[in-house]
Amino acid sequence: MCRIIDVSILSAGLRLIVLFIFILSLLLSLLLSLPGCAVSKNVLVMPLPAPSPPVEKIERPEIPVVLEEKIESNEFSVAKEADVIGRLAFIMLEKGDTLPDIARHFSLGFNEISAANPGVDVWVPEAERRIILPLSFILPDAIRKGIVINLAALRLFHFKEDSKSPAVSTYPVGIGTEERPSPMGQMYVERKMVRPTWHVPASISEDHRKKGDPLPAKVLPGPLNPLGEYALYLSKSGYLIHGTNKPTSIGLRATNGCIRLYPEDIKKLYENVPIKTPVSIVNQPYLIGQRDGVVYMEVHAPLENLDTDELDKIYAKLKNIEKKSTRKLDWKKVETALAEARGIPVPIFEIRQGNIKGDEKITEVKRPNKFYGKPEIPEQKTEAWYVLAADLRDEIEAKRIAAIINHQGPQIPARVVSESDRYRVIAGPFNNIREAKDAAKRLKIDLEIEGILIEPVRKR
Repeated sequence: MCRIIDVSILSAGLRLIVLFIFILSLLLSLLLSLPGCAVSKNVLVMPLPAPSPPVEKIERPEIPVVLEEKIESNEFSVAKEADVIGRLAFIMLEKGDTLPDIARHFSLGFNEISAANPGVDVWVPEAERRIILPLSFILPDAIRKGIVINLAALRLFHFKEDSKSPAVSTYPVGIGTEERPSPMGQMYVERKMVRPTWHVPASISEDHRKKGDPLPAKVLPGPLNPLGEYALYLSKSGYLIHGTNKPTSIGLRATNGCIRLYPEDIKKLYENVPIKTPVSIVNQPYLIGQRDGVVYMEVHAPLENLDTDELDKIYAKLKNIEKKSTRKLDWKKVETALAEARGIPVPIFEIRQGNIKGDEKITEVKRPNKFYGKPEIPEQKTEAWYVLAADLRDEIEAKRIAAIINHQGPQIPARVVSESDRYRVIAGPFNNIREAKDAAKRLKIDLEIEGILIEPVRKR
């Protein structure tokens, strides 16, 4: 049931998330309204604009002494009778940062980083702005054994049985689209494989053929294989937990039912999950949990196949907690959490002053010198091939398009070069015309961008 999803940014999965997470509406409208360049011939002969000058480092105030070097994002101990793990943090942005790069570095999904920071431009955020890292989670309401996947949260939890103290590993995931949703229910890991071969199902092959993107009968291990380097085959035939060659799709509904993880996360999971491990897949957008005597609520945008009475069940549960407790729930916070659906655990008791412990406070994390997995752009070469992806007057729009192209998987390197009052998005460099044509084809299929080939500058 797995497939390559070429439209990793403009997929049906993202369009649904846009519906629930208003922050991405600007991105969607930009890509749908992008003026394509009319191509009168296959190759445009034009000089490549000179490389842009290096970006100067943003000066910012001296780092405060409370700044932490790093924060745990995957491995957590679970306190006795606790349902909440991790803690919130924030990080200061610098010029050129993108939210997807920050998300991957801290093992967060596209949905989590964007929902936690409404109003922030995903691809061109302001420099010197603090971004919330939503690294606190309420565990799903399920038996804490093996793997539990909460589709609504787009997050996987692996409960370890051999630990001296209860422990859980958690990772963001990509899940099935509305047309081909991920299955729910009980299953188990039937087998495991390193560097799997993808045997393309007939239905997926037909979908790609209609788009003008024919696929072979099987895709061997390598950068074009959508399964990545590791795969766990589930007992429900046709469904896998696997890696990906499209990291930005993590945290989106972007598969044909399989569960995909960042390449670095699936490696850890693969190494720690034995065959026959039970797998439970649930759909819980409304989560309630306790830690240190405080009740928390975490809300995610519900999937469309959610039972209509689910919200009534949550209200009944909250009223039952209030009835049994000596404290009163903060119903205003409950309503706010439900309205915002930011995916962050929030306390819903009316806490008396001094009851919240120090570890509940948000911590600032030092910005790393380099974000793990951030796409690197090769230096410009006058003798190489390029693709003109956009020619705009708005610099921010140009930067946004370049960032989106850079985060395609496998990566298509892109940069913005300025000339007079225009900003051009140039993809490349490519070693030959075949590579350039392949990139132009992917831009068309993935992002509906009509690229124009740019020939190398010939030496005289």
